[in-house]
Amino acid sequence: MTLIGIEEHWMLPELTSALKAARQPDESLLLNERGDTTQRLEDLGAGRLATMDAQGIDLAVLALTPPGTQALPAEEAVALSRLANDTAITAVRAHPTRLRSLSSLPLSSPQHVADELERAAALGHVGTMVYGRSGDRFLDDPAYDDFFAAAARLRQPVFIHPQIPSDALRDAAYRGFDPLTGLGLATFGWGWHIEAATAALRLILRGTFDRHPELQIVLGHWGELLPFWLDRADSLARLAGLERPVSGYLRTNVFLTMSGMLNPALLRHALTVTTTDRLIFSTDYPFQQPTRDDIDTFFGHLSTDTDRHKVRSANAASLFGIGPAMAGPDRT
Repeated sequence: MTLIGIEEHWMLPELTSALKAARQPDESLLLNERGDTTQRLEDLGAGRLATMDAQGIDLAVLALTPPGTQALPAEEAVALSRLANDTAITAVRAHPTRLRSLSSLPLSSPQHVADELERAAALGHVGTMVYGRSGDRFLDDPAYDDFFAAAARLRQPVFIHPQIPSDALRDAAYRGFDPLTGLGLATFGWGWHIEAATAALRLILRGTFDRHPELQIVLGHWGELLPFWLDRADSLARLAGLERPVSGYLRTNVFLTMSGMLNPALLRHALTVTTTDRLIFSTDYPFQQPTRDDIDTFFGHLSTDTDRHKVRSANAASLFGIGPAMAGPDRT
């Protein structure tokens, strides 16, 4: 049974250099340098394919690792987004049965975002990955509405990935520990996920999916906590003048992926708020590297072959327009 992973990270060396040279370097870059992570992120060829083979992953959807290009000034973000998108699609064309890619967009330059999305889609990118905030501008800012309109029209799903909280929020809530603990608290341990959940919730409350009902977004890490707080979040719908409760949008406009968190308890909870039609597999490579046995054990917690087929590949293939020719016998 085919297996597709949709959040398999990579990194552009030129982007790393630019981010490190920025006036305020993003501290989460340190997480890309632990062990052999940098090497794995930059490898879009043999090493990555060998890991996929060992895990039993037939096709990986590449996604640039945090913090992406939108942490940079506008002109630099535009140039490096274009370079990243060209580089990723070159890797896809070199391994057409094994790789697809999500585009990177220069959200620090709102007037260029929709155009780059359209260019990337024409190159062959199957969706895009963005972050919930660019400087002080939230993803639900009206400046990005043309982008969401284009994503809906082009059927380009938008993966909202976590990012490090702002300095002001880190000062208020995440500092006061040794540097490494404080960074972990602000990123993978907690802060990242609150940031992404808040970005998605703000989009819902802003009426984004009422204006663009065909728009589809993806949330990692089982929905970035949002599915676990719907009893309270639903209470916001009336205040915001929404057509439906927040949970309604979750079931029609949001896909959830597990990002390597192969905990059956999380699966069981997700299925209380949505269905297997809305679940997609991912490993969050290289930050998580589950084994083939780990993956097989996880899928054993789905009750039918039909559900396993949906979550392993069918949902991703449908959402991202991945045709039946992928993951064929030519595993080069």
